[in-house]
Amino acid sequence: MEAFQRLNYLYQAAHCVLAQNPDNVELARFYCHTERTISRRLVLRQDPSVKRTVCKKCCSLLIPGVTATVRQRKYNRRQRLTVVRCLSCGQTKRFRNDPEYQLWVERPEALLQNQPKPGETLCPGTARGSCPQESSELNSEARPPAPGPYTATQALS
Repeated sequence: MEAFQRLNYLYQAAHCVLAQNPDNVELARFYCHTERTISRRLVLRQDPSVKRTVCKKCCSLLIPGVTATVRQRKYNRRQRLTVVRCLSCGQTKRFRNDPEYQLWVERPEALLQNQPKPGETLCPGTARGSCPQESSELNSEARPPAPGPYTATQALS
């Protein structure tokens, strides 16, 4: 928990530095680079909204009109893209403007509470663990473990 507070503090500090003095890009970049290294070292996932506002190449904070340019481009007839270009290194990010698009993190199957438990089977179109055929079959038949290339005695010796 303390690590997330530290990452949040560094992200807010980078924003405050650029809000007070837009020419002080290097200090904000240092804060974002430190935030990135901490999250990688501790194997923490950053929120997608945070990842979208930090340049992957130079770790600069992407603020439209200050450190980045934002343009709307046509992708094909139906879709448009938002193109964010870093003014420090020239790296571009493209985001779809599809109102129905959902990040994987925001989908219901991404939540840990919606994941099936080990040994639990789900029937399509039914509630969790409510397969009458499979549950009765699993309870009535005790299957021996499948033979593998090594038995327990071979693995110990």
